[in-house]
Amino acid sequence: MKNIHIDIETFSDIDLTKCGVYKYAQSKDFEILLFGYSVDGGDVKVVDIVQGEKIPDEVINALSDSSVTKWAHNANFERICLSKYLRKYYPHKFLSYSINEDNVGDYLDPSSWKCTMVWSAYMGLPFSLEDVGAVLGLDKQKLTEGKELIKYFCVPCKPTKANGNRTRNFLHHSPDKWEMFKKYNKRDVEVEMQIQQKLSKFPVPDFVWEEYCLDQEINDRGIAIDMELVEAALVLDEQARVKLTTDIRELSGIENPNSVQQMKEWLTENGFEADSLDKKAVSELLKTAPTKLKKVLELRRQLAKSSVKKYQAMKNAVCEDNRARGMFKFYGANRTGRQSGKIIQLQNLPQNHMSDLAQARETVKYSYYDEVEMLYDDVPDTLSQLIRTAFIPRKGYKFVVADFSAIEARVIAWLAGEKWRDEVFKNGGDIYCASASQMFGVHVEKHGVNSHLRQKGKIAELALGYGGSVGALKSMGALEMGIPEDELMPLVYAWREANPSIVNLWYEVDRAVIKTVKERVTTTLKCIKFAYKSGMLFITLPSGRNLVYVKPKIGWNRFGGESVTYEGIGSTKKWERIESYGAKFVENIIQGIARDILFYAMKTLSHCFIVATVHDEIIIEANREISVDEICKQMSKTPPWAKGLLLKADGYECEFYKKE
Repeated sequence: MKNIHIDIETFSDIDLTKCGVYKYAQSKDFEILLFGYSVDGGDVKVVDIVQGEKIPDEVINALSDSSVTKWAHNANFERICLSKYLRKYYPHKFLSYSINEDNVGDYLDPSSWKCTMVWSAYMGLPFSLEDVGAVLGLDKQKLTEGKELIKYFCVPCKPTKANGNRTRNFLHHSPDKWEMFKKYNKRDVEVEMQIQQKLSKFPVPDFVWEEYCLDQEINDRGIAIDMELVEAALVLDEQARVKLTTDIRELSGIENPNSVQQMKEWLTENGFEADSLDKKAVSELLKTAPTKLKKVLELRRQLAKSSVKKYQAMKNAVCEDNRARGMFKFYGANRTGRQSGKIIQLQNLPQNHMSDLAQARETVKYSYYDEVEMLYDDVPDTLSQLIRTAFIPRKGYKFVVADFSAIEARVIAWLAGEKWRDEVFKNGGDIYCASASQMFGVHVEKHGVNSHLRQKGKIAELALGYGGSVGALKSMGALEMGIPEDELMPLVYAWREANPSIVNLWYEVDRAVIKTVKERVTTTLKCIKFAYKSGMLFITLPSGRNLVYVKPKIGWNRFGGESVTYEGIGSTKKWERIESYGAKFVENIIQGIARDILFYAMKTLSHCFIVATVHDEIIIEANREISVDEICKQMSKTPPWAKGLLLKADGYECEFYKKE
């Protein structure tokens, strides 16, 4: 046996979508119902575990055998569920990995598991088995009855008089559906095998599978959560909501202060028109509102912020050992290959600006609402700022948080050959000051001469590197930062004039992509290769990893020029044709290279207990004696495929997660 394709059907009383597979499989009611498999491309067999059939011994042995490659679509689900199954029914066959000091011991080694969902994402295809099958035009498609069958057999049912008030459907409640369920399980394995066969000409590089394994290890390890803080925050937030609602009702007479419509009507009655009650709109209203309205609007703003979704997500996901697992989706952003967040979503945590976070944490954990309100006034804002701090290292350890300094700015300067920027990085300068100096022809210091121009340099750097114009500056908050609207277009021109090599890169990439798609030839630009194969555009990055665009075509943009369109998941979250252009392809390339640099650093630091990555940041659960400087030194190593690229990592240590 060399390969085995697997698909399982399971039951649990825990909501998989809210809690993730690690918590899902810990339920006492968790069980595997059907086990579909194929050995070395042979016929698909379905083991009906519910009816007493046994998984063959050679297959059980293969699950822990590193010489046998296990394939599944979203293989993380199968691996975690089968880890629980083996530990319960075949403990003598279960084999984990890593060292005793680690927190991954309950799970099968991911190094011999591969995922057709990852392969699909690598090829620019959708994530779901059904959608991949449709796009690839497979002979055998996922059975459409599947969703209804899963709803019937795999999750608890609502008790009704008609179903005898039962809370679960078993096979004897509908033998016909059960037989269809088995066919559905078999078909999923067949579709997975066809995906692998269809994509076999374009294998995922071995180093990407190594990265997948590292991602799985981080998901298995999880990150510890301070559940005392979480529980206290949930209680305080509910108290805050009740108090704020009561105060607004008493001041305004509004029956439901949570109703946007009722709030707008009340404002209109008091002489104020409001098209929106979002954060920006309320801030504008507060500038001119009289005292009574201002008080109500301030309370409404606090009520709007009174959200415990993150704390509730932590409570949902946390496992029996108070660690949240499965927070990251490998290749979640399949345009660049970056990880994306799941469940708690560490990628979009609120910032913290409080100077006394440690004291605030203790106050929230051990004080009554009145005490917290007396000390911090705005309770919802305090709880929001403490969300990051709910992530903690295990006892006896510390967090080391390290991230790359201006990684995308460094990569684009290196790729474009914008020499003055490289000099800034080489000399340890501030890129925002240097950019402002280059744009306006004067010396700019962060807290010194012409320091007011640094703000313009910063907003230009953040908004304009990928062809952005006035709209991008506005989206980045240029107007809120005090930059007049009539200065925005001159700012765009100034930045582009200061960065001619970057601007030239946009047009060079645009020409290379159009030439490759139109003439179906291989084109090389600097260290990037563009190729057209089998109806797909491949952009090969310096690391050797490909960015893949499905069914590219030449079209015409709104300016009357040629452009390339391709099929992918668009802004509607549906599979559609997407128009692109040179600067957008440059953005994908730069972010793709930055992603590869991050994974190179993660491999360099894989001997450490990495518990999370957030954008360009690595969070390590470290022994007390580990040096932050040493971590940053290791992280700053330039990959051999990026000679000349200047990298820098900064870091700090903390007793709970925070932004320094």
